[in-house]
Amino acid sequence: MSNTQPPRRPRAIVRIHFHTEQRSEALFAQLMGVLSDISPTIEPLPADWSAYMDVTGSLRFWDRDVEGLVAVVRLRLLALHGVQSSAGAGPTRSIAAMAAAVTPPGAATIVGGTPYEIAAFLRPRPAAALPGIGPKTARTLARYGISTVGDLADTQPATLQRILGAAARQIQNLARGIDERPIVPAAAPRSMSATHHFNRDELDTDQHQRITLALAEDLGARLRAASEIAQALTLTVTYADHTHTTRTLTLAEATAHTPALVGTARQLLADLGLQRARVRGIGLRAERLRPAEHATHQLTLDYRDDKLHRLEAALDQARARYGPGIAGAASAFRSVPTA
Repeated sequence: MSNTQPPRRPRAIVRIHFHTEQRSEALFAQLMGVLSDISPTIEPLPADWSAYMDVTGSLRFWDRDVEGLVAVVRLRLLALHGVQSSAGAGPTRSIAAMAAAVTPPGAATIVGGTPYEIAAFLRPRPAAALPGIGPKTARTLARYGISTVGDLADTQPATLQRILGAAARQIQNLARGIDERPIVPAAAPRSMSATHHFNRDELDTDQHQRITLALAEDLGARLRAASEIAQALTLTVTYADHTHTTRTLTLAEATAHTPALVGTARQLLADLGLQRARVRGIGLRAERLRPAEHATHQLTLDYRDDKLHRLEAALDQARARYGPGIAGAASAFRSVPTA
């Protein structure tokens, strides 16, 4: 009697993006409903209007291959809700994400699960296309002659660790097509977003910062108007080639206070290192919302924070009376004159 186990069937992971200008929590929930009719394993990502699907177990039920099942999903989204979509699929969540990032609206990119197909897709890609590598890290790698995912896969682990530190092992695994991270089913968390799309490729880092701080200020005002507080901020930057980078930071305390949101947004933007990046859009999302009555505030002897809260309340009153464009804080309260 043989104890040989049958080979494990490769996973089939799909990353799908929704392309619509009419965005609301209700519509996002409806789109998640369409996906859940295809597979019970859905991980919603409302920050950039996308989701992961694990369709490994759905292929036999629907009697389709990955390409055919993705076509069914996209057709249903369009027919039921008029929402165009794009999708990437592959044997891991990182490959699915990379495939989706290079796919224009209305199309799909499917990466097969054989070692040859995985390597053929991954190795020619620029290092910056790998999840977890932003423009700043890509420039650091380029100084060492590492410019493609194939270069990352071939670099000696000890060398890569000296360059990237503790993240080196995970990044090299992703470069070699190794990614065991599961798709985690979850309900879409409550959130609130603000976005800005540039009319052209924007290279000016001052413009990037100005827009990001304006989005943070807008979110703060809307959160306070809705009596909500946020526990985290997510920044999504979309580039000229339709790829994007997303970063999330948890706030020191759940808040709707504009200076706290602005400080976190400024840090998120700085961490991306967007010098010379061709940016087409910036989105900021307040994550994990809960009622403002649940807020806790660390006691402080700094009188400046009290003055900022009073200024914030006055600006909110002005906006409520005269409209949202009537009042704003210079650089979102970067300084307050002393009495």
